[in-house]
Amino acid sequence: MRGLMMDRPLLISQLIEFAAEYHNTTEIVSRTIEGPIHRYTYTDAAVRARKLAKALKELGVEMGDRIATLAWNGYRHFEIYFAVSGSGAICHTINPRLFPEQIAYIVNHAEDRIIFVDINLLPLLEALKDHLKTVKNIVVMTDRAHMPAESKLPGLLCYEELVSAQDDKFEWPLFDENTASSLCYTSGTTGNPKGVLYAHRSTILHSYAINMAGAMGFTSDDKVLPVVPMFHANAWGIPYAAPMAGAGIVFPGAKMDGASIYELFESEGVTISAGVPTIWLELLRYCDANGKKLEKLKRTLIGGSAVPKSMIEKFDKDHGVFVMHGWGMTEMSPLGTISTFKRGEHGLPKDKQYDLQAKQGRPVYGVEMKIVDDAGHDLPKDGVAFGNLLVRGPWISRGYFRGEGTAAFTKDGWFHTGDVCKLDEDGYMVITDRSKDVIKSGGEWISSIDLENLAVGCPGVQEAAVIGIAHPKWDERPLLIIVRKEGSNVTREQVLEYFDGKIAKWWMPDDVAFVDQLPHTATGKLLKTKLREDFKDYTLPTANAAE
Repeated sequence: MRGLMMDRPLLISQLIEFAAEYHNTTEIVSRTIEGPIHRYTYTDAAVRARKLAKALKELGVEMGDRIATLAWNGYRHFEIYFAVSGSGAICHTINPRLFPEQIAYIVNHAEDRIIFVDINLLPLLEALKDHLKTVKNIVVMTDRAHMPAESKLPGLLCYEELVSAQDDKFEWPLFDENTASSLCYTSGTTGNPKGVLYAHRSTILHSYAINMAGAMGFTSDDKVLPVVPMFHANAWGIPYAAPMAGAGIVFPGAKMDGASIYELFESEGVTISAGVPTIWLELLRYCDANGKKLEKLKRTLIGGSAVPKSMIEKFDKDHGVFVMHGWGMTEMSPLGTISTFKRGEHGLPKDKQYDLQAKQGRPVYGVEMKIVDDAGHDLPKDGVAFGNLLVRGPWISRGYFRGEGTAAFTKDGWFHTGDVCKLDEDGYMVITDRSKDVIKSGGEWISSIDLENLAVGCPGVQEAAVIGIAHPKWDERPLLIIVRKEGSNVTREQVLEYFDGKIAKWWMPDDVAFVDQLPHTATGKLLKTKLREDFKDYTLPTANAAE
């Protein structure tokens, strides 16, 4: 027997229309590529999204067509999210930080029909003009006054002219909620990127999860600034969750430096934000150097890579900002876990709270997870055993676009994340490493993430990475690679002395190397494949002793 409930599809177009009707005066603020700050309301955004959807129809866009964006966080990009998906096409966000060859591969693999591009990113497409096989139109996201006087790309369309030529008499179509809505490619460190194809249903459910009180918990009193780019797993779902809750949005545009982010936080009264650790390192460094304090910000979600305990403590003690450590993946829409406290944990001593926040958090409702050994056998959730992390849930991918990478998905419906982690009795998850990054020394595993997080707490250390170096006796031993803070002369001996007593002796790095900067992926994660290549001929001092 089925329940007697109305069968209404969950569609992305409903989000913008809900916000326009019930939070009609709430502002969306953007720092534009052209320079000035742009302000308008959810009502204005909905009108323009309908106009753009109508323009897309006139350009011949049909259900299922892939429409790409190569753009920063701004109000026009926000409108495209809803106009494209709401009309039944697929919004394909492309990371402009990828190598040109990867961008060309992604565009052709997705068979994008139209590309929307910010004016300062147009040169990327001009350099690829002979390699975009399926693209029919390129729309420059600006007004006529700022259109390029000349371009290597013929027939460029002007975004504002497309929108202004239409009225907003457009009715969003109704279709199956499992229809594909958006497409994001993983920025893998090896091989070609793989496409993750989201659905309207999965996106709406993911938005509900973000807005739960035990997650990010947006309300209509919040102003949200997504530092995480809209091309990175749909800005972690914030452009969808914010209108669902009626929260104001502040878009930072292309300026992601500490000074620019701080200015928007304070001038616009931002209460909650989200981004990767490298961004927050820059912001905290700016505040320290200029005697600034974050007066308005209350909470921030940090993900993308592990958050050092020292950063969590600094946000709290210096700025009164609560850090929510989150974990997820593009394949998970991306939210998987978040470190908000359970009953009784708010009263713990601060240091104990920081320890909990340094964990990746607990699963949000809708995400199931387990750990298994290399043979696929389940391991206990006791906080001691660690193994390969598998997940499943209604906003988690069951396969990659065009059927690639099938080995990551089990026959009984689980996704292999590639992370090695521990799960404890209270539901907290701690990532030990990526499976390809874990250091195997004498048959035992050493967590590079734990060593990295400890290292950045050492005075004089700005950033750190740990990789395994071949060893004649132990197979692999850890090498700590450090970027010093500006003006610091911290030495190898001082760093190792800082480690002493904080880790097991056999975890102690065998050596410390100093570099000017560390390589990162297009989404801000440490690029350890490059480090392993750079240090492939490195000989540890203990290796000679073992021979």
